[in-house]
Order: sequence, then structure tokens, then C-alpha cells
Amino acid sequence: MRITDIQRCEVRPGRLVEWTLSPATVATAAGLPDDTRPPAYIQESHIRTARSVRDDGLFVPTWLGTAFDLPGPVDLDALQEALRGWTLRHETLRSGFRESSGGELRRFTLDRASVTLHREVVGDFTDPDALVQHLQDRFDVAADALRWPNLIYAAVVRDDDTRVYMAFDHSNVDAYSLHRIPSEVHELYAAAVAGRELAEPAVGSYVDFCESERADADRIGADHEIVGRWRDFIRRCDGRLPSFPVDLGLEPGAGGPLPTQRLMREPLVDAATAAAFEARCRRYGGSGIGVLAATALVLREMGELGAGDVYRTVLPLHTRVKSRWSESVGWYVGGAPIEIALDADLDFTGALAAVREQVHANRALARMPLARVLRLLGADFRPTSPDLYSIVSYVDARGLPGAGDWAAMSAYALIRVSYGDQVCVWINRLHEGLWLASRYPDTDVAQKSMRLYVERLRDVIAEVASVQ
Repeated sequence: MRITDIQRCEVRPGRLVEWTLSPATVATAAGLPDDTRPPAYIQESHIRTARSVRDDGLFVPTWLGTAFDLPGPVDLDALQEALRGWTLRHETLRSGFRESSGGELRRFTLDRASVTLHREVVGDFTDPDALVQHLQDRFDVAADALRWPNLIYAAVVRDDDTRVYMAFDHSNVDAYSLHRIPSEVHELYAAAVAGRELAEPAVGSYVDFCESERADADRIGADHEIVGRWRDFIRRCDGRLPSFPVDLGLEPGAGGPLPTQRLMREPLVDAATAAAFEARCRRYGGSGIGVLAATALVLREMGELGAGDVYRTVLPLHTRVKSRWSESVGWYVGGAPIEIALDADLDFTGALAAVREQVHANRALARMPLARVLRLLGADFRPTSPDLYSIVSYVDARGLPGAGDWAAMSAYALIRVSYGDQVCVWINRLHEGLWLASRYPDTDVAQKSMRLYVERLRDVIAEVASVQ
């Protein structure tokens, strides 16, 4: 799906209907005993970071979401049945956290029978800008990291079609989770309209994954090899996790409030160019390796990193290493440290080889939660930003269910752009080509730097793809 924000996902006027977990469900949750399964380290880090930033006086929304169309006049009862059925499929959506008197996050989890949805007709919107503002404001509150429930569904109903919006705090979803939603809800809705029963798929629980991953992470100590490798990497980054090495117009170490961010989102190259680029990169591991190699060369060319410097980044990698997690909704993401030496004679083929070597050497580190590693390092990593580091992420989404229908159903993955001092770049391979989205500090300098990066990245990919 194309990644964008709520402002640019084809919002059209209509009658707004919202669904939240019902008051009865929320009341039941309040009386539940603790679930012995702990939060994932990434969930705990996310929630504590949100609290730290909030305590500093800044509300930073961190929700993710999706938007897609249902054709024809909508059956709201059938849509509600589909939304509830989809929610029940994924245990993390009926699980939340509360803080003990000692500051520990304790999980609670509702059983399936206790989950019902409350539907409310908000009203008719004739101004798309007013509707966009309402949706953003509503999602900011309803999908907040520091509350529960932290999800909300909405539909904008028109005579000819209906636009569905679903928003979640990041603690429950990742990009892969979002990409699966339109097809799954379409299937459930069609079955509900037709009165058909669908066979319930065997979907692994992210809550179970959290327990398993945390148990593994808690077995290592400060002297573990993985911790030592991260310690050395951070030392070579001057004691910090790496930022995107371009001029963002921010004063180094200035502190103060987080800057607002802006979004860049656009096609990068078409399908034919993406296919030719993949062909050039295939023997080294594919386009994901190629995008990182091209990024290293572009950054050297831009002058922020010169010959002899090293491009350091943290590569996001999924942690769905077992098939039971493949259809599960959750935050299955880890990070691997990557270092590319920018020798003066480094060309694209050399960069490919360097990236492949780093990914192969460090991929396993992504399975150990970085939040656990940082805790073991003993450094004071009190988070002051929702992003610990900058990323360049690549996902080939063409094989996901319904990918061929995303354009027809105007499907988008939504990110909330608010505040932050880091750069996050997402590149998705879709049937129509490569799509790029990035959020970065909203300064004139950063805008110029990121525009140059994207244009030169596009040029490098096209140049590589043109070589026979």
C-alpha cells in the first residue's frame, strides 16, 4: 500500500460513523486480573517513551492506520460484524497494560466473548478539510499510547461507496499488520453481507510472541556477545544511536522542544524500472540491499559523508521468524546495526557487497530487542524523542493478500506526522513500482536535504536499472 498521512489519502465528505470498544467491554477490562504474559520490550519502551515525552510537556501522537474503500451502498450491521470478527482474530487488540504501584507494566487480556463494539453516527461532513481535522483529532485521542482502549474504526458513508478508516497505537501494529487489513476486512464484510460463515484462520497471538521473545531476551546478560557488539557500534556512533547523516537545520545538542515534522510521499520509480533494479541486485539479496547501497552512495555524494567516512544506520527487520506469526497483527520489528565504509572508489556493486556482508553478519542481532540491550548497557538512554534512531526501510508488499486490489480500493497505510528530530524513510515495492514516504523535521534546510536525497536516490536506481 502507499504510505501517507490522513491529509492525503483521498478523504471525501459523507456521513461519519465510528466504532470503539463498548463501555461494557471497557468496564469488564477494568476488573480483569493480571495476565502473566509480559509486554514485549518494544511495547514497554514505546509506552515509557510516550510517558517521558508527555512529562516534558509535549503530546506526540504515534498511531498508525489504514484507509480503504468498500464499493456500493454499505450495510453497517455487516461492517460492524466484520470489524468485530477481525478484532477478535488478533489477541493483542483486546489486551492492554496498566502500571503497578512499583511502576511495572502489567498486562490484562479480555476473552473473546467480552469484546463488543459501540457504534455512533457522528454526523454529516460536507467539507473534506473539516472531516480530515476531525479524524486526526479523534484518532489522536482514541489511539493514544497512554490509554486503553487505543484503537478506533470509522467509516465515511456515501451512496456509491464507503471509506473505512482504522487507527491503532503503534504498540499493537507494524506496517506488515496494516498491509493485511483491507483484504481481510473485505473478506469478512462480504461473508457477513451474504450470511456466510468463514472458517477461522489459525492466527498466532502477538501476546504469546511477546512472552516468548521476552523470556529469550531475559536470558542474556551484559557480557553477552550481542550486547558487546551493540556497545561497540554505539561507541563508534559517538555514544548515540545513529541519525540520518544530512543537514536537517537543527542545532546539534541544542535540546529544547522537539521540532514539528513534515511528510514527503511520492512514487520513486515505475514498475519496469523497479524490476530492472531488482534484477541487478538479486544476486546480492534483492532490492532492499540495493536501496541501502544506493543510499550510502547518495549520502557520500551529498557531502555529509565523504570518502573514508562510514555510513552507520539501524536496519529495521521483521521478527516473524516462525510461520505461526505470518498472519498475526503485532509489532514484529527489530533492528540490526549496519556500517558501510565509503571508500573513494566504492561503486554500486561494491556497495551492494558491503551491505550484503553487513546484513548477513548482523541480521541475528535484530531478534534481540534493542530496548533490552540498552538496559543492559547501563547507559542513560532516557528517551526524549519517539524515534530512537533514523531508518531507511524497504518492504516488497506485492505478495501480500489483496495487493493487486489496493489501487482499485484506494488503500493506504497511514502514519501520524507530528514531532521528531529524526528521519524515517519507507520504501515499498508495489505492483506499480517503488513508493517512497518519509517524515523529517520541518525546516527549510531539512526540506532541501531530503529533496536532494530523494532525487539522487531516484537517479541512482534508474541508472543502475538501465545497465544491461
